[in-house]
Amino acid sequence: MVDAVATPIPLIVVSGLSGSGKSVALRTLEDLGYYCADNLPAELLPDFVGTVTQGRGGYSRLAVGIDVRNRSEDLGHLPQSLATVGALGVAYRLVFLDTRDEVLLKRFSETRRRHPLSARGLALADAIAEERRLLKPLVGLADRIIDSSELNVHQLRRLMTTEFGLDVAPGLSLLFESFAYRRGVPPDADFVFDARCLPNPHWEPALRPLSGRDGAIRDWFAAQPLAQRFLDHARGFLDEWLPRFDADQRSYVTVAFGCTGGRHRSVWLAERLAAHFRSQGRESVLCFHRELE
Repeated sequence: MVDAVATPIPLIVVSGLSGSGKSVALRTLEDLGYYCADNLPAELLPDFVGTVTQGRGGYSRLAVGIDVRNRSEDLGHLPQSLATVGALGVAYRLVFLDTRDEVLLKRFSETRRRHPLSARGLALADAIAEERRLLKPLVGLADRIIDSSELNVHQLRRLMTTEFGLDVAPGLSLLFESFAYRRGVPPDADFVFDARCLPNPHWEPALRPLSGRDGAIRDWFAAQPLAQRFLDHARGFLDEWLPRFDADQRSYVTVAFGCTGGRHRSVWLAERLAAHFRSQGRESVLCFHRELE
């Protein structure tokens, strides 16, 4: 059993229709530091939480995937299982990913994946309809419903990052994002820095396959005075102005760095600035690299 704790352990229960992006959502949560388990029988949820949170090495952030692969009777246990873990000091949220039928049909056609219910001899459209029927009680329980019909993989990852990766500590949460200008500026960026004026390691054959997260790229930029000046100026600007957002009780700020391909210069800058603000003791600082996801 789970002992009650002063600070509730966050648990994200991810459910949704097959083809809606549930696996992408879970992988994103795993990248954000959640301990994840997929296709867990709903009735085992309290035991699972108890097992992985006990002891000195217990996990402090959990995510579980529950979908139509559960037996229908197991799905019926979910409300009671959530009530049990909630009463024992776990702050759970049920997130349901939905998608329009015509989009699901297209996705299954393009990927040639089999629907989990196709083993029952159902046509794809009938399998989707049956899945909706089986999961309808979970939709009613959901704290958050995400319609992924118009979201690609990168957009869904970013949505999960901003909603569940930044909400981990009080105060201002920072997201440093890299992007390629050829694919457009992130629409919700608060500050945008254009790094296309900097030397580009893309033109070095040995460096081209790497990204701004690699040591060889960091070493290359360390020898570029112009890149160091750009970094210093961006850091100075943010050091000066981000405290004003803190004082204004702002919850989130997104700082975006763009370059031509979104692989080297922008990634390096985002990583360096994120490391700088983490070194100041900020607990909620994340990096998201749109073109590397």
